[in-house]
Amino acid sequence: MSGYLHDPARDLIGSSGLGSTHARAEVYLPGAGWVTFDPTNRSVGGANLIPVAVARDIRQIMPVSGSYVGAADAFDDMAVEVSVVGTV
Repeated sequence: MSGYLHDPARDLIGSSGLGSTHARAEVYLPGAGWVTFDPTNRSVGGANLIPVAVARDIRQIMPVSGSYVGAADAFDDMAVEVSVVGTV
């Protein structure tokens, strides 16, 4: 599963606080259903994980991919901003 990590306090690994892209796993457990695992932060459950895409292979759902041809110093920075509106 690919999406964003909502962590305004910036307490979690991989968080910029503004909505970092973040991959995690979901496993179907009989009796429990789909359970989210975030191995990066050693957590179960996904209250702060905003899903965008699901696939069997993470390479099929990369949020950003591509290539660049040009001078190495022409690209300085990239930023992602996600706004969380409401709760489920």
